[in-house]
Amino acid sequence: MAVGFGIFLIVVGAILAFATSFDVQGVNVEMVGFIMMGVGALAIVVSLITNQQRTHTEHRQVVDRHESGPAPDVRRDDRGY
Repeated sequence: MAVGFGIFLIVVGAILAFATSFDVQGVNVEMVGFIMMGVGALAIVVSLITNQQRTHTEHRQVVDRHESGPAPDVRRDDRGY
């Protein structure tokens, strides 16, 4: 989701920086566009780093065995949440 938001910021920033010609008193619209493009790129980089860290987690499988009868093994994933 953060990647999509980053792309959105880059697109809106590029529109403000390159495709508009209006003036707002006290606001440099081109600079706002460049700032939005920078924040969008930063959001994409941070999102990719956090997603990469998420893929390197360990998961273990816990098997509960009951010796009181011929009941099947109960398996569940213990992912910590």
